[in-house]
Amino acid sequence: MDFVTVFLGFILFMNIVLAFTIIFLERKDASSTWAWLMVLLFIPIAGFILYLIFGRRISGQRIFTWDTKAKLGVKFTVQEQLRALENDNFRYKNEELAKYKDLYYLHLRSDDAIFTQDNSVRIFTDGKEKFEALLQDLEKAADHIHLLYYILRHDRLGKRTAEILTRKAKQGVEVRVLFDDMGSRGISKKFLHRLRNAGVEIESFFPPKIPKVNFKINYRNHRKLAIIDGKIGYIGGFNIGDEYLGYNKKFGYWRDTHLRIVGDAVANMQTRFILDWNQASRNDIVYDERYYAYEIDGDVGIQIVSSGPDSDWEQIKNGYIKMIMSAKEYVYIQTPYFIPDDSLQDILRIAKLSGVDIKIMIPNKPDHPFVYWATLSYIGDLLNAGAEVYIYQNGFLHAKTIIVDGKIASVGTANIDVRSFRLNFEVNAFLYDEGLSERLLEAFEQDIEHSTQMTKELYKKRSLGVRFKESISRLLSPIL
Repeated sequence: MDFVTVFLGFILFMNIVLAFTIIFLERKDASSTWAWLMVLLFIPIAGFILYLIFGRRISGQRIFTWDTKAKLGVKFTVQEQLRALENDNFRYKNEELAKYKDLYYLHLRSDDAIFTQDNSVRIFTDGKEKFEALLQDLEKAADHIHLLYYILRHDRLGKRTAEILTRKAKQGVEVRVLFDDMGSRGISKKFLHRLRNAGVEIESFFPPKIPKVNFKINYRNHRKLAIIDGKIGYIGGFNIGDEYLGYNKKFGYWRDTHLRIVGDAVANMQTRFILDWNQASRNDIVYDERYYAYEIDGDVGIQIVSSGPDSDWEQIKNGYIKMIMSAKEYVYIQTPYFIPDDSLQDILRIAKLSGVDIKIMIPNKPDHPFVYWATLSYIGDLLNAGAEVYIYQNGFLHAKTIIVDGKIASVGTANIDVRSFRLNFEVNAFLYDEGLSERLLEAFEQDIEHSTQMTKELYKKRSLGVRFKESISRLLSPIL
């Protein structure tokens, strides 16, 4: 028996083993199971390698434990708020907030997301404005700086940020930076050494055992958070890199949405950072009052909601569904990727068929081709239901925003796709405020002026080649 025969027999055997693992042990959802079985069947050798890189599940052990949350004061507050809501004696700063009791009750139950009511929020839709504000706040830091970004580059913006962090660390400010090892894979050791030598504590999320050889494509920390002195928090879609300032020729202008928050919601952002940091670092952050020195400022209701593969619930997706279910007038969505599962696709179709105005905006260019073609496929289903679809033309649209009836909204890091809902660690701010929702609506309407509408007639004129790409991408969408 020659080597080739033995090798092919081994690959066939491993394919069968993987197939049984996927079906009987890992208990993936049906669509994901069929997608992987197709990959193993049609491309056995490459499929085997792809599964090792993309398909393995995260450990069943929870990464962020309830005991840790209890130490940070989350457990007591969550139970207190749940009891108050169940007994109808919850104290509202604005009685209008009572209309959405079921939504923040959902987040309290499924994600321990404390409901806060004393916040002010500034919206950024331009990278230059966002980073000018962030860098100014970093310069003013007096006690600590906590940064968590999926992508950290050592380009012009990265170096400018590092200079400030280095200077603040030398002044005695505690500076901690957490980045995702896969998202920031291009960062140099020299850049990191300079930061560490200046006194900056810096860690990577899920690093490989062998440097620069990271096969953990899934289960990445896609969150973007900045907390300064426990008083100011940033959350949204911008990473730290020149492309987010519009300096990348491929993408051009980068249209994203980010929030600067002052108020008690910053404490929840701080907790999220501490949980992530303690997972990645051996130098745990322990509770200290100065990390929670937030200042009451405003009357915007906010919940900071996290989701990830360590949880049994898809918290952010469920929040999206609950928002859409509450809609009476309209649902406006901006997302770079639109690959909903059946539950989200169905609720959007039902909302539209019930008379709710559905508008969805996606970019005109892909940064991930398969995801882009899958997006076009799912868009067609909603066009048939009567939804309006807009293709943003003024650069690249990266915003992850949902607005419902001009009363509630969500801004954060989670895209409308399986990767965000099940495979990556994400964080969103769910916003309960008419004024804020109306400002996000104004931004959406301004973006329509820089977009073209995809009509049913235009959609039907797609070439055979495009339809073929869409079909293949849609079949693979559960594992994209």
